[in-house]
Order: sequence, then structure tokens, then C-alpha cells
Amino acid sequence: MNGKKTVAFHTLGCKLNFSETSTLSRLLENEGFEKTAFDNLADVYVINTCSVTDNADKECRQLVRRIQRKSPESLVVITGCYAQLKPAEIASIPGVDLVLGAAEKFNLPHHLKELTKGAPARICSCDIGDVSGFHSSFSINDRTRTFLKVQDGCDYSCSFCTIPMARGKSRSDVIERVVQNVQQLAANGVKEVVLTGVNLGDFGKGPDGNRHKEENFFELCQALDALDGIARYRISSIEPNLLSNDIISLVANSNKFMPHFHIPLQSGSNTILGLMKRRYRRQLYADLVQLIKTLMPHAAIGVDVIVGFPGEDDTEFQQTFDFLHELDVSYLHVFTYSERDNTHALSLSPVVPVNIRHERNKTLRNLSFMKMQYFTQQHAGQTRKVLFEDNEKNGMMEGYTDNYIKVVAPYKKEWVNNIVDWRL
Repeated sequence: MNGKKTVAFHTLGCKLNFSETSTLSRLLENEGFEKTAFDNLADVYVINTCSVTDNADKECRQLVRRIQRKSPESLVVITGCYAQLKPAEIASIPGVDLVLGAAEKFNLPHHLKELTKGAPARICSCDIGDVSGFHSSFSINDRTRTFLKVQDGCDYSCSFCTIPMARGKSRSDVIERVVQNVQQLAANGVKEVVLTGVNLGDFGKGPDGNRHKEENFFELCQALDALDGIARYRISSIEPNLLSNDIISLVANSNKFMPHFHIPLQSGSNTILGLMKRRYRRQLYADLVQLIKTLMPHAAIGVDVIVGFPGEDDTEFQQTFDFLHELDVSYLHVFTYSERDNTHALSLSPVVPVNIRHERNKTLRNLSFMKMQYFTQQHAGQTRKVLFEDNEKNGMMEGYTDNYIKVVAPYKKEWVNNIVDWRL
């Protein structure tokens, strides 16, 4: 790999992946690579994968085939969760040159120096039990909102999930270094930071499983709230059993932490929650929503939910629908259950037919649409602060209010990355 080379990235999955892709991009740019759009011709294509659903696996394979048709001489690198879980499967895809597991992804520049097209695909992976240490990542220049990874891995054992096998044990940064990263982002003109992790509320654990000086997520939020330079923080997905009253109270009383929570539910049936090995039941979830809405009636609450989990009969699904219908939440992220290798859920029965899974997904997506419509209408006539993004499309631009209502407006360059008072 000599001379100026171009590299293109594609990210599948979560906000955590976006932060890591951005960091990989900066690593290669520091080595002299020039970043280009994924649809353009490039010398190297890097796909950062997810493996939460079967669809993410399929999309990875489709992307590789597309590259092969467009640019068969380009190098193709696959990293991320799918790469860690099934490296041999990925290496067998025609056109793949390098597969990087969890411990090797940030050594991408080194591996590219030794890579030649036409040789058998190289697998640089490891046993997930050997993955240790924390590599901080953040996205910048890709979006107005910056995703900052502060935690990685998970010690939970939910019966449907492969993430602990793909990312290893729970571990996180230290507050001091997170503060330094945020100060760097502020110096670069960033207005909003989204705190991300695999199990964000478990922040504070070091690679050895012990806590950094007894640090926790609430203390991290306190430290960031006291900083100057960043106008907005958002907390990405946080487990219900780890979202403490102290954290909710801090957000309610903060001018910097946005009134917006995303709290995974997965099912509104206690029976299914038990089969999923979740660490809470529906009453705890309902209590959290009630507390948030009591302190912040204007707050947005997003919900993750899985349909078609083994054992979910019509009664269990109706419980989920009714529970969500009654909850004062704003929108749903609906996932159709898909079988994942080496998970406990594979041993559960009865299996829900795929067509019924899709029907239930559609039912909840319709409910989500109605929820978001209702939430938006509640704020009609109000003036809220909108952070506009630099993404012009057909003369229009988009932004989000503090409580995550999407606003579309005629494009004005002076509004880009600025917070504007907007009458809804």
C-alpha cells in the first residue's frame, strides 16, 4: 500500500459502530488515506458490521457483492460484531480480503500495509475472552451530533443476544479521559454529544471487571454537566434497571442534558421478559416512565421492543401492545426476533412463525407512528430549540428539538450546527 490511497466506509448497526467507524477513518487519514463516499470508487472499502439481526448479516454480504461488481480490484475489509462472531463465514465471501475481530479493528492501518489483492482472505481475530482494554471512539465531521463511546462490552446474558460474545466483558473509559475527549470535541465546534455504549448504565468498570475509583454513570453525567463548551448531551440507550432516579433527576434539572431517554423494554409480558433473562419486570419500566413524565412532561421516551420471541403467543403479544399503548412514550424501535447461533433462546419453544413475527412488527410500527404523531401534536405552537444539521436535500434541512422532535425547514447555511428557536 504505497502512495495516496482512497478509503470508503459503511456502517451497519448502532451509534457505537458509528463512533468507531469515525475513529477508524481518522486513523487511516493520519496514515495518508483520503476518505471518499462509499458509492464512489475506492482503493479500500471498510464495512463495520452489526450482528443483532439476521438482516444485518445479509446486508454485509450484499455490500461485498456490490463492491465486487463495481470495483473488483479494491481491497475489502470487514470488521465489527459479525466479523468477531463468524470470521470464517465472512472470509469465505468472494471479494473479502481481511476480517478483523474485536481486538484488531483499531490496528487496521497496520494490517492494510501487509495486504495484497488476490491472496486468500486473512482472519485477524481472537477469543472474545482475550479482549480487554478500552479504546475510546467518537464521530466528528460526519454529523452535527457526535457519538462518543464511553463504555463497551456487556456482562449480561439476555437469552436472545450475541453482543457479549461479539464485544466481550463490560469495560469503560475513566471520567477524566471522557472529559478530555469532550473538551476536544468542544474545541472542534461540536454542539451536541451523544453518550454511547453497549451497556451504558454499567459505566465505571475497568478491563479487570472492577470499578475505576468507584466511578459510575451518574458521576460521569455530573462531571459533564459542569463543563463549559458543549450545549447539549443526550444519553443513548440505557437499561431500565440501571436508569436511576438520580440520573433522571439530573436530566430534569440540567440545561445541558436533553429531555430525551431511550429505554429498552423488549417485551410488555413478564413471562417473556423472564424467558429473555431481562433484569427487570414491566412495573419497574412503568414506574420509570411515570417518574420521567412527572418531572419532565415534555420529555421524549423511545422504546426498543422485540416481537416474535419464542413462546410469545397471541396473549403475550397483546400484553405488550396494551402495555405500550397505555405508556406515555414517544416512539418505538421494533425488532423482529431472529435466531442467533449460540444463544439460549434457540432452545426455547414454541417458535413463532416468521409471517406472524412480521405481522406483529407491522402492528407495533403503526403504533409507533401514532405515538410520535401524538407526541409532536402535544407541542404544536410551542417554541423549542432546534439544532440544525448540515445535510441539504432538495433545498431543505433537518434538525431536532431538545426533546427529539424532527424539524424540516428551508436550507439556510447560517443555521447549520446552530441552535435556533423554532415555533413548532
